[in-house]
Amino acid sequence: MNVADGMRFRAAVYALVRRVPAGLVVTYGQVAALVGRARSARAVGSAMGRCPDDVPWHRVVNAQGGISRRRQSSGMLTQRIRLEQEGVPLRRGRVSLARYRWEPRLADERRRAPRARGSAGRLADERRRAPRERGGAGEAVRVPR
Repeated sequence: MNVADGMRFRAAVYALVRRVPAGLVVTYGQVAALVGRARSARAVGSAMGRCPDDVPWHRVVNAQGGISRRRQSSGMLTQRIRLEQEGVPLRRGRVSLARYRWEPRLADERRRAPRARGSAGRLADERRRAPRERGGAGEAVRVPR
């Protein structure tokens, strides 16, 4: 990768991380894949190590949801404090990615989808979803959600 490619890569990383909403996180590998450079998580880490002040660097965590080690442990503590201030709890030093991972494509789809409210206050289309299928021995068994 030449210097111009590196600069474009870092700019793409910073633009993506700026889109991560408060209260959610993204992994280094996820950022790499979303900017079109899958398997470049370390390059994302390197870019985040020298990001501009307006980039919410604390919303990027490692693949296990943990805070990656740094030369200065004060940065790790700062990241934890900032995440907790945004409502992202850490248990045993990790964020629950199942709950707090940002999925930009899903967020975009939810934003565009028409929202019809049912009488119980839930989205009507959520109640109309097909039940999950779980089966064994070649038979499908319908299991309500």
